[in-house]
Amino acid sequence: AFRRAYFTYENKINDNLKFRFRYDADNTANLTSIDSKLITKKDDKLRPYVKHIYFEYANLVPRSVLRVGMTETLTFKPAEERWGYRSVAKTLVDGYKDITGVEIDATSADLGVSFTGSLNKHLRYGFMVSNGSHYSHAENDGWKKLMAQASVVPVAGFSLVGYWDYEKQAKDKDAQTYKIDGLFDMVKNLTIGAEYFVYQNDLYLAGSDRYDVSGFSLFGRYTLMTDRLAAFARFDSYEPNSKVDRNNMSLIIAGLDWAPWHSSIKFQPNIWIYGYEDSAKKNDVVFNMTFFMSF
Repeated sequence: AFRRAYFTYENKINDNLKFRFRYDADNTANLTSIDSKLITKKDDKLRPYVKHIYFEYANLVPRSVLRVGMTETLTFKPAEERWGYRSVAKTLVDGYKDITGVEIDATSADLGVSFTGSLNKHLRYGFMVSNGSHYSHAENDGWKKLMAQASVVPVAGFSLVGYWDYEKQAKDKDAQTYKIDGLFDMVKNLTIGAEYFVYQNDLYLAGSDRYDVSGFSLFGRYTLMTDRLAAFARFDSYEPNSKVDRNNMSLIIAGLDWAPWHSSIKFQPNIWIYGYEDSAKKNDVVFNMTFFMSF
């Protein structure tokens, strides 16, 4: 099955101004239709939808980028770029709901305004204001989502990225995400990354107490042959509810990235091993042969 299909068009109008239009398509949403007898039917069509549509203006202030429209958020990008295998698996926060079924209100794109840049080679920043309803839904409340990010690069090849977002859920209810990434690529051909987050939502209650949702990911990839063969591995730990005992989950992913003819065409055999803290559940093992092509 095709998991995802992207089509991206970008046009650089001048040295500072460009725009992007991106279609995405997936068949994982289980859309339904209703026939004349009011019976719902599963629809597995690979349906395209707009993922990005924004303009970008560079150097409004030196070394900065302003984006306006349906644009990528600040939430996933640092970890995703270092992981490098979205074709195989989303990063921890991006795929949390897919793995655990618990919503943490995180999205890769949203309608809003972002401003990112660098003060110098050691310090980078990012701010964004968005609807908070993601790219797939219209806004249905009067509150906006605020995001902030700061990246510190003490030495070349090592960086720490702190991230925070905030959005009201109701008049007296808030939700926040705290996240930190550690990214290491000082050794030739080796990239190592770690990601940790906590999501707090005042609407998430265990009795009268709010529970937290959290997770940790450690991942790495090593290039064995440039543009031809690499190995990757990852370990994720999931805490869906801090007030419930023995509900943690883990996921191990390991595989190879093989480009036999050209770097644009890749075969990525990979194995996923799900583990459960609850002894009543048995581990699950899934093997995938992922095919990825870009042009």
